[in-house]
Amino acid sequence: MATADHQAELTRAGANINSSWSRFTYYVRRYPLGAAGALIVIAFVVIAIFAPFFATLDPTTTNARTSLAPPGGQHFLGADFMGRDMWSRIVYGARISLMVGIGSTVLGCFFGVIIGLLSGYYGGWLDLITQRFIDIMQALPLLVMALLMAASLGPSLENTIIAISIPIIPHVARVIRSNTLALREMPYVEAAKAVGMSETKIAFRHVLPNTIAPLIVLGTAQLGSAILTEASLSFLGLGVPEPHPSWGRMLSESAAEYVRTAPWLVIFPGIAISLAVFGTNLLGDAVRDILDPRQRS
Repeated sequence: MATADHQAELTRAGANINSSWSRFTYYVRRYPLGAAGALIVIAFVVIAIFAPFFATLDPTTTNARTSLAPPGGQHFLGADFMGRDMWSRIVYGARISLMVGIGSTVLGCFFGVIIGLLSGYYGGWLDLITQRFIDIMQALPLLVMALLMAASLGPSLENTIIAISIPIIPHVARVIRSNTLALREMPYVEAAKAVGMSETKIAFRHVLPNTIAPLIVLGTAQLGSAILTEASLSFLGLGVPEPHPSWGRMLSESAAEYVRTAPWLVIFPGIAISLAVFGTNLLGDAVRDILDPRQRS
């Protein structure tokens, strides 16, 4: 009997594996661009986590003898004007960009969800006051708002995360509020009220979980914008300061003076920024299509 049960359990496990693999291959075939975007994002995440293993040299070590060394040899992506290895700086720059991008997106989504949920569910004067503040914040583009916040807080890793997260809050709050306005009229919410459940418990236990799908889509889309904004702030000298390597600051240090004599100083950080943003955008579009019921066959 034990042998038969064990065999049946193995059969079910094999069936689950086959089913998961079939589902995976189906999504890859149907959303090839999304799969490519996911592959790019995973590659950057792996590089960022294991940066000491991928980097060939210390990204902050200077060497006057290798200043502006062209790609090849020990510096296969070249060296900057201070003799620092470009490949190592790009690898560690991925860690900074993802740390700022993910940190600011998570922080902005957290406060945006709370504000949007409470504003949409309770309505009344709370919704009126909250939405007027959100209107004011959305009057400025994300980059302009981030510039104001970064200039006020000063250049540091933590302040850059905060500066980029603040402009994300109103976008998330608006999406969550619109979903909450529809969800609070659903029959299961009325049933929860009928059994005497408190309004706060209904909002966080029944309404909030049903806003996860649009939140995932929005968060994935905002990740690319956050990475690009961090590069822009660093380019202007308001982002992550030295000694942390940043793709945007690498461009700022090289674009004006060395773009003709040492173009690799501009090309490779630019490619890294473009790939990161391109990958997150492709992944965000695929996630939106997968989670949108209207896109399902």
